[in-house]
Amino acid sequence: MLKKRYLTAYIYEDLKEKMVFIGGARQVGKTTLSKELLTDYFERPAYFNWDYKKDRQDILASRWPGDADLVILDEIHKYSKWKTLIKGNYDKWKDRYRFVITGSARLNLFRRGGDSLQGRYHYYRLHPFSLAECLQKKNKIQVFEEIPIADQQGISELEALFGFGGFPEPLLKQTERHLRRWHREKVERLFREDIRELEMIRELGQMQLLCDLLPRRVSSLLSLNALREDLEVSHRAVSHWVKVLESFYYCYRIYPFSHRVVRSLKKEPKLYLWDWSEVEDEGARFENMVASHLLKLVHFLHDYEGYDAQLHYLRDREKREVDFLVTVDGKPWFLCEAKLTNHQISSHLKYFQSRLKIPYAYQIVMHGEYDYLDGDIRVVSATKFLSSLF
Repeated sequence: MLKKRYLTAYIYEDLKEKMVFIGGARQVGKTTLSKELLTDYFERPAYFNWDYKKDRQDILASRWPGDADLVILDEIHKYSKWKTLIKGNYDKWKDRYRFVITGSARLNLFRRGGDSLQGRYHYYRLHPFSLAECLQKKNKIQVFEEIPIADQQGISELEALFGFGGFPEPLLKQTERHLRRWHREKVERLFREDIRELEMIRELGQMQLLCDLLPRRVSSLLSLNALREDLEVSHRAVSHWVKVLESFYYCYRIYPFSHRVVRSLKKEPKLYLWDWSEVEDEGARFENMVASHLLKLVHFLHDYEGYDAQLHYLRDREKREVDFLVTVDGKPWFLCEAKLTNHQISSHLKYFQSRLKIPYAYQIVMHGEYDYLDGDIRVVSATKFLSSLF
């Protein structure tokens, strides 16, 4: 089930012209992905990890094997002058070596400080496994066209994703005991090895309590004031902590789509986790899983295709709400409503599609086999819809 990652061929294509940076959550498979390039596309790769003393010495001395054709540098952003080092090596050796830079969540932030590497690399965000990737499907999705819905398949794969999330290790093991241990160890490593090392946060204990609270806030409007009261800390502290957790790919927020035709809310985001298996409520977990599949599509369209793709939700002052709206260059493309069991079409879905003249709308149902049209709205099983994405 878990074979070649979905970005491998695209990264190889981009390596013909520039360096490639691969970012993403801890244990999402960045190192494994980079090493896949070794066997599939390169004959003599060289892998260096900044955390290993010998590799660190070789990196600082720019000692690359003479017969190598690919150089992979892992976690090098932990070195304060990494950009200068990479820039010098790339400019000198770009005709001889291809360079892949992988790193933890902070790579995305660190690369944006200054412009010394501008024009020299492409950046990809690696996501956990999705249903299409588990099924090794390569779907062709065209912006502003209808999603090409697949045939019914992948029921067991969907159930595994729903129960164990999309991170490779627990998805491969598929045992509740391993999942519980993995959850605990993941959070411990996040604070002990990542946040403590890269962030100046005094109240790490309180921030860890925030991690305990967030899974119960999934799919709801995120109130920082309510979190501030629960934790008995300042609004500024909670706001900063949530941003830090986002930067380390623990959680993400999506914001309401604002349009003059609809009196939408302006600021209140909804919260989701990168690892939806932490969410106990099944309805919220399914919504989170759908959100993550859509975010994976949006990030691919941005990172590879170059579109300004965004994931939003819709909610107006009358409290009509639809779970998700995908936009490209600020224009609505399609709506999604996630339902665990009920396939009766949401009146809010009909309202917003008509009001905003959105071309496509889908109601996605986790349990049951559905695929029918009601006007312009397609009710479809989760297996069929999610396996049609990335």
